[in-house]
Amino acid sequence: MTVSLRFGVAHDFRCPAGSPYSLRDVYAQSMEQITELDRLGLDLVWFSEHHFLEDGYLPAFVPVAGAAAVLTTRMRISTNISIVPFHHPLRLAEDLAVLDQLSNGRMEFGIGLGYVPKEFEGFRIPIQQRVSRTEECIEILRLAWSGQPFSYHGKRWDFDDIRVTPDPVQPGGPPLWLAVSSEPGVARAVRYGTHVLPQGPRRLLDNWRASTRAAGADPTAQRVGIIRTCLVTDDPERDWPPLRDAERYRMRVYSSLSDAAGAGGRATFDDPERITQRVIVGDVDHCATELISFIREFELTDVVTWGSAPGFPPAAMMPSMERFTRDVLPLVRAAIEQP
Repeated sequence: MTVSLRFGVAHDFRCPAGSPYSLRDVYAQSMEQITELDRLGLDLVWFSEHHFLEDGYLPAFVPVAGAAAVLTTRMRISTNISIVPFHHPLRLAEDLAVLDQLSNGRMEFGIGLGYVPKEFEGFRIPIQQRVSRTEECIEILRLAWSGQPFSYHGKRWDFDDIRVTPDPVQPGGPPLWLAVSSEPGVARAVRYGTHVLPQGPRRLLDNWRASTRAAGADPTAQRVGIIRTCLVTDDPERDWPPLRDAERYRMRVYSSLSDAAGAGGRATFDDPERITQRVIVGDVDHCATELISFIREFELTDVVTWGSAPGFPPAAMMPSMERFTRDVLPLVRAAIEQP
């Protein structure tokens, strides 16, 4: 079984100090962009999550996912990723079920463990509990969306005779994704049978496919998604430098977060075999050629581009996003999906 190819846009709603626009502008422009890209036929929108960052990095996906659900008619809506240890699993199950109702069954949910010590300290959650909290949350979400009362007794959560309402539109609830950045992450994704968001070297993706087959399942029945930005331009010398500066800021912030996480976080970030997320810059044919090669090399099903960057607002990215959706993607689909 092979699932269909999908493309999307990602937003994290950031406004660095000194920007010539406000955070309100970022939210307004992001929603305008999402609405227009939905009209143009883009498949997905993904939202991210971090906490306590000065540039306003999106800390709460539920409100913006609700807004997107109302403003769009076809896009599927997800996270890459939501930091599950910070969420109460019953409230999360309710929120996602409501979002699934609002969107008429278009919600998905990407899950991460989190890795930034300051975030765990802020929520008074021991970082050592991130794995157990994540795994128990996955189990509780699936029970909560079963349509039946349930009880659950784990290390972190304990419930008796709970019936979560409303039911989601999608039977069994929104499809789940897991970020995979380590061998334990590979095992977790196989055990729970989720889609995967690879955030590490190629070997993890290869091991996930091999382990899925060994468990008696078909990896081609699952989705593999990643963020990789395309800047579609006929004049890279003019258009790339401002986005390059914004992407350098983005990487400095992620680098500082990885440094704070210690050797493990930095090792994942700096791994020379990490699947590339380098920005693709060029005209329509160049972007299409690069995307086709990228998708084939890693057998990807979902590729999402940032719809803005910190210091490069959604309105500035919109001309590229229009060409990406209208001109690049038909070429990519024709090449990948041909018999």
